[in-house]
Amino acid sequence: MQAISLTGDIYWIGANVHTEDLFEGIWPIPNGVSLNSYIVKGDKVAVIDLVREWGGASMTFLDALRSISISPADIDYIVLNHLEPDHTGFLSTLRSLSPQAQIITTKKGAELVDGFYGITDNVMVVKTGDSVDLGKGKKLVFTEIPNVHWPETMATYEPESGILFSCDAFGAFGVHKGSIFDDETPAAHKPYWESEMLRYYANIVATFSTQVIKAIDSLSSVDVKMVAPSHGLVWRGKPEVVIKKYLRYANYNKNFAEPEICVVWGSMYGNTETMLHSILKGIASEGVPVHVHRVPNEDVSFVLADAYKSAGLVIGTPTYEYSMFPPMKYCMELLQKKHVWYKKVLFFGSYGWSGGAQKDFDQLAENMHWDILEPLVFRGHPTEEDRERGEKLGGELALQLKTISSKIKDEDY
Repeated sequence: MQAISLTGDIYWIGANVHTEDLFEGIWPIPNGVSLNSYIVKGDKVAVIDLVREWGGASMTFLDALRSISISPADIDYIVLNHLEPDHTGFLSTLRSLSPQAQIITTKKGAELVDGFYGITDNVMVVKTGDSVDLGKGKKLVFTEIPNVHWPETMATYEPESGILFSCDAFGAFGVHKGSIFDDETPAAHKPYWESEMLRYYANIVATFSTQVIKAIDSLSSVDVKMVAPSHGLVWRGKPEVVIKKYLRYANYNKNFAEPEICVVWGSMYGNTETMLHSILKGIASEGVPVHVHRVPNEDVSFVLADAYKSAGLVIGTPTYEYSMFPPMKYCMELLQKKHVWYKKVLFFGSYGWSGGAQKDFDQLAENMHWDILEPLVFRGHPTEEDRERGEKLGGELALQLKTISSKIKDEDY
């Protein structure tokens, strides 16, 4: 694998990983993921963020170094913006190949360097405003952005080029499709990146949206000419686009979501499914965009993305042994954990000898800032009257959504 020049003596030396493994052991990545690592070369050489041994990524990393005539022995600094192992898994091996290299991270990052890899020597702790001069006009300036999305996280800025190395901030799932840069991305690939970026945000970052907004504000005085995250595209052409996208995503859980409806349903014997069709008919009567997901048939990773961005949410689930259908309960727990807040919500479902799903729903929905329509629950199969009410409620929810417009817009790239 050849290194790719970002500008001057700054290079991408990452890897594209195709795998059936789950990201973080939870999230499917059918389109793979890129592990972006970078070299900044002055009189001294710094590598910014690493890879893990995953699908040959470590050999790809070393091959890319060789392609620009750099050996591990030439590395002076290893900058770790974030200690999650997908960015640091190669650290122990690289330290053995580059014993002279100084590791640079935050105070909390140094604790994790020790905790994960048992390394305590030759570690430089930095804080916001600190910098390292590499010579030949190259300098690295550090800014702490805690909880985006771990507490030790920082961003690294190179002033001469205007490149912001942001690690997980501004990242996306998905491997590169022919180019690592936004300004070489054809229009046909843009829906792919939008989808993978939204799902990445909803799965990985959404819980920390308040911190995302703070981080963007803390970096607002920096003249960013390129955004180089550790997953996804390098934003060379229009870096402002990815910043606005993340700002839009961060505001989705502050009552600024899109005027769309996400329907999440599960059914054991078809009774809840029968009501689903009536509710969808009501939604369709108002022409509001709708995304429909069945659990557990679809992985909750994809449910989260649509639920997070949609201002309207429909939860349809039967009662199972006095409580909520277990796959839906798991889904609801993740909606709660990922702060899928400020939604207009309709709950419906069938029960047999006893209810219970609604009780779980009410408990899980507490403190979610949801505006909940009157629940629609019924014993066994829905009656004609039940179905008429479901159609009406679907229409009412959709009508409310038509008064909403997303207040945070980004631009095309």
